[in-house]
Amino acid sequence: MGRRSHQSVRVSAGLRSGTLPAATFDVAVVGAGVVGCAIARLLARRGCSVMLLDAADDVGDVTSKASTAIHHTGFDAKPGTLESGLVRRGHALLREYAEAVGIPLATPGALLVAWTAAEEAALPGIAANAEANGYARARPVALDELRAREPELGGGARAALEIPDEGIVCPWTTTLALATEALQAGASLALCARVLAVRAGPPGDAHALATTRGDVFARRVVNAAGLGSDEVDRMFGHDAFTITPRRGELVVFDKLARPLIDHILLPVPTGRTKGVLVAPTVYGNVLLGPTAEDVDRKDERRTTEAGLAGLFAAGERILPALGEHEVTATYVGLRAATEHVDYQFRAHDEQGYVCVGGVRSTGLSAALALAEHTAEALGDAGLGLAPEHDAPPITMANIGELAPRPYAQPERIAADPEYGRVVCFCERVTAGELRDALASRIPPVSPEGLRRRTRALMGRCQGFYCGAAVTAALADAAQEHEHDR
Repeated sequence: MGRRSHQSVRVSAGLRSGTLPAATFDVAVVGAGVVGCAIARLLARRGCSVMLLDAADDVGDVTSKASTAIHHTGFDAKPGTLESGLVRRGHALLREYAEAVGIPLATPGALLVAWTAAEEAALPGIAANAEANGYARARPVALDELRAREPELGGGARAALEIPDEGIVCPWTTTLALATEALQAGASLALCARVLAVRAGPPGDAHALATTRGDVFARRVVNAAGLGSDEVDRMFGHDAFTITPRRGELVVFDKLARPLIDHILLPVPTGRTKGVLVAPTVYGNVLLGPTAEDVDRKDERRTTEAGLAGLFAAGERILPALGEHEVTATYVGLRAATEHVDYQFRAHDEQGYVCVGGVRSTGLSAALALAEHTAEALGDAGLGLAPEHDAPPITMANIGELAPRPYAQPERIAADPEYGRVVCFCERVTAGELRDALASRIPPVSPEGLRRRTRALMGRCQGFYCGAAVTAALADAAQEHEHDR
């Protein structure tokens, strides 16, 4: 595997352990999911000193890691809500950003399928809703065209609405890219730093955030804590919303199922949930889900017999041939649902505090727009913001199947044979990719973190073959960390 640079090891230590800086920051951002990382990146690029905090040991380690990974247009959002406008803006920003830094993103388009007379009757209203949200490209699809475009679709479908700009994206690379650029722009990142309490200072003075790694001082605080955003909001004396975690169970099918579909197959949404979809992924699999069940605990990530049975039944109706294919994995995502239909964005200028709460399944698509909206709110409240400065471009490691991976690039292998030494045969991950991830600016410290950066462990064998190599690589990195301390 080779040895990691001493610099990367020192960075790893500072990220997850040690005393936090005693300096007073312009802004502390609580929560290093995709939204928090986008906010920290933009503020740092606009001249602010930023501390990005998270309780987990990695960025994007809670809600952001376990979504449906859909690049939403916002066609089905409630018109006039903050969410509808920000998803529309964020959709365009994410497409541009993905191209610039190498995030796997594709736009197969979606077909929203009606299975009953009532659902068919709802399609014109959904198209009108899309128009009200500024999306004018939705169009009706008759049954004969629907069958021609998706021949494996189950019997009973009646009609569909096409949304050609719905897409699929890698959520892991997106969050990591935003966090990396935040650090590149001068932001600080403290992982394993759960916020326990806030001692709010008077207007103009710094807040003291007590964390599990010591106090952080900041003149302004942005609450992007996801599932914990209601708790942080109460630390500032507010009680405007409550997070009720909404569990979404999902099933990942083997890559041999990928030829079954050409589009994202969406259900007609209800007032509570977008429903169960079938979609391709940028990794070459097929995804089925999610369920939508409110749960009591914010760490309730177990799949259930009833949930999976319901998904398989839905999959059999939508795409019957799915039942002939192997399941590669199941997982659970928790969405930060509240009693409100919209994002819980509130700027408390007198406190120097902005709440970015209640961001549910559209957060990945809206993240860059939420960052703009947050920066605007802080600027209106008196935070000095410079014009966004250019930074040296970064190129993220490609873990999707939309472009050649290292094992299939002879010129890379000739320059570095480690890119030709396959470690994970299910996903064709090489030793060079593991080495690079462990030497990156935000290196992983767990098998799951390494999986999100390389795809090792996420294939058919679920780590049976490559688990030993991954464990050894992490152990070598940890040993070198101890050696350098």
